[in-house]
Amino acid sequence: MSNSHENTVRITARIPVSIQETLHRAAELSGATLNQFMIQAALKEAKEVIEDERVIILSQSEADTVFSLIENPPVPNANLKAALKKHKEFFSESN
Repeated sequence: MSNSHENTVRITARIPVSIQETLHRAAELSGATLNQFMIQAALKEAKEVIEDERVIILSQSEADTVFSLIENPPVPNANLKAALKKHKEFFSESN
């Protein structure tokens, strides 16, 4: 007989009573249990945080600047040339 809880974990949190009451009320209004409501809200927030970190939003002007630099890169300066030399030396030694 398989255990339906094999792939689950428990998460606990200590919160003020006022927050618990607010969460409980919101859960009731949405027709969910407190546990269901908290999981749904936490998952929604987690997905938004991940998406916000994955996507870069640029204005049209900023996007034009990025594409212009990609299409017409500036001439490498001395610091960039030195960094490239170090990079090549480091990785050629590790082979």
